[in-house]
Amino acid sequence: MTEPNEDFVSRVLAVVEEIPAGRAMSYGDVAAAIGSRAARGVGQVMAYYGGDVPWWRVVRASGHPALNHERQALEYYRAESTPLKLSTTGVIRVDLPIARWSPS
Repeated sequence: MTEPNEDFVSRVLAVVEEIPAGRAMSYGDVAAAIGSRAARGVGQVMAYYGGDVPWWRVVRASGHPALNHERQALEYYRAESTPLKLSTTGVIRVDLPIARWSPS
């Protein structure tokens, strides 16, 4: 996979910075907000450049947080009163139909 260009990176991070506490967007939602269909590109940006923005507010389409960051994300979700769901396997995820945010 090629590295995303600076414009794409800055646009993704700008959207993520706007997501209010207690709300979330999927990777695809973020891509759509910047006029793209590159959900995987958004994931790549978050993986490499997302440490300084509220990364936990960007989730997979299922509502699950980034892989290997579930425990830390859950702490943020609880602190921000993010709507959550308990899956049948006992895994907690963001309740995206309730928590989904869209920039104006």
